Amino acid sequence: MKLIREKKRKYRIQKVGSVDFKILGIPGFHWSDFYHWLMKISWLQLWSIIISIYLVINTLFAFAYLNINDGIANAKAGSFIDTFSFSVQTMATIGYGAMYPTNIYTHILVTIEVFIGLIGMAMITGLMFARFSLPTARVLFSNVAVIAPYNGVPTLMFRIANQRQNWIVETQVRVTLLLGEVISPEGHSLRRLCDLELVRSETPMLALTWLVMHQIDENSPLYNWSEANFHQLDYQEIRFFVTLTGLDETVSQTIHSRHIYTLDKILWNMRFVDVMFTSAEGQRYVDYRHFHDVLPMQTSQPFRTGEN
Repeated sequence: MKLIREKKRKYRIQKVGSVDFKILGIPGFHWSDFYHWLMKISWLQLWSIIISIYLVINTLFAFAYLNINDGIANAKAGSFIDTFSFSVQTMATIGYGAMYPTNIYTHILVTIEVFIGLIGMAMITGLMFARFSLPTARVLFSNVAVIAPYNGVPTLMFRIANQRQNWIVETQVRVTLLLGEVISPEGHSLRRLCDLELVRSETPMLALTWLVMHQIDENSPLYNWSEANFHQLDYQEIRFFVTLTGLDETVSQTIHSRHIYTLDKILWNMRFVDVMFTSAEGQRYVDYRHFHDVLPMQTSQPFRTGEN
């Protein structure tokens, strides 16, 4: 079987964590996904597309009006500015009255342009509303996760916080470990996914912070891990996938967030700096400036992990 050179293949790039995958056999864009594509591109890209289409359509109609002699009352003969201005007024159904169609051909063009303008305005309005009303989450994940004793048991821990000043009710967290590729005796090549059992996988509300913990006991897929052999693991293949779902109390819609921890983001024998404290006056504070900071188990000097 002849191998096809990769440079002749069409592929798209999909990023999973810090790893780029080249996807072959599936096109990066399909017209049936046009709405989905418009929903996920940035606001700058969306506005650039809308403005470009708006200018192109008005320019085309302006040239069409130019080809009709004396088709627009009070417009200068051969003036692109006047016909473009008339096109803008027609598409927006402004109707200032200074310029108006004078023959059947111009009336036909005006009818077509008004119809396109109405359809375009309805589509843009619906798209803007859909993007503004799309439920989103502002969940903060700690830059690193730590493995340290908790109640005498080695425990994988990381922090989650709600960055909005409201509650995420019925919050659920799931942690999945992606291991390297294994080959079965029959020759099947698979990558293993292991769900990590959490000390607490759900909470009635997430308003401030949450320390998510997985105890590394004999039932844990991390049971044979140790600080000594940790750096011998496959750093390119192993990932911790964290998914969070909940109900935003403000908009009463389900929101979700996700994060990926690679092995270089796992620290041993560290603990997170406490971000909650009470002042001498009895006022309680949460200091998110130290949300990502950790310190060794035997010291009290914080070690700053930096921002992602």
